[in-house]
Amino acid sequence: MNLLVCVKHVPDTETAVRINLDDKSIQTQDVNFILNPYDEYAVEAALLLKEANGGEVTAITMGPDAAKKTLRTTLAMGADKAIHIACEHTADSGATAKCLAKAIKENDYDLIFCGKQAMDIDNAQVPVMLAEILGLPNISAINKLEVADGKATAHREFEGGVEVVETSLPAVISCHKGLNDPRYASLKGIMMAKKKPIEDSGCSCSVPDIEVVKMEYPPQRSGGKIVGEGVAAVSELVRLLHEEAKVI
Repeated sequence: MNLLVCVKHVPDTETAVRINLDDKSIQTQDVNFILNPYDEYAVEAALLLKEANGGEVTAITMGPDAAKKTLRTTLAMGADKAIHIACEHTADSGATAKCLAKAIKENDYDLIFCGKQAMDIDNAQVPVMLAEILGLPNISAINKLEVADGKATAHREFEGGVEVVETSLPAVISCHKGLNDPRYASLKGIMMAKKKPIEDSGCSCSVPDIEVVKMEYPPQRSGGKIVGEGVAAVSELVRLLHEEAKVI
């Protein structure tokens, strides 16, 4: 099988975000960037399919030259090769999907995997947009996958139940937590990744449809209120929850 995984280079989830002076972007100095955590499930899903059915796994990302670090991570996990779309400016979901689609159209893939969403923006839009542009079926936020006889059967959890969806291939699938347990890159994998090819591709981003007008820090939380001590505080607490907080 010819499998593709779309990945993103994102700030570590433990990063203390600082806004730039332009109020439209974050400071990237001294920020540790990693493979988007949801994309780890996508990479693992592709690797498991490759191990079961044979074939090749390609990872693709768009971003600055530093994004090659994330591609090296996927190669160390077991991907065979990678494609880097060099892009220095910030693109919205639509521009990202269009740029990825142009590079993807140059090859035929049986399945295209994505993470459910990127941890930095949290839009969860690119997989759906990518499928629409490519004219392929899409199943989003899956936590179980079976592939056989040219079809993919996926499970999606929702409140109170599970939805089972079947689609023909090729298709675009986005992966949710619980789909698998992503492997760690072994020392051997890290060493081999240095020899695996990363193809450079030009950026074809269109003008973004969405503009970041301003970034702001969340408002500081107000201090708590002590309403009393012991049993005597219960009635006052209930009154405040009912009249002020309006939660009961």
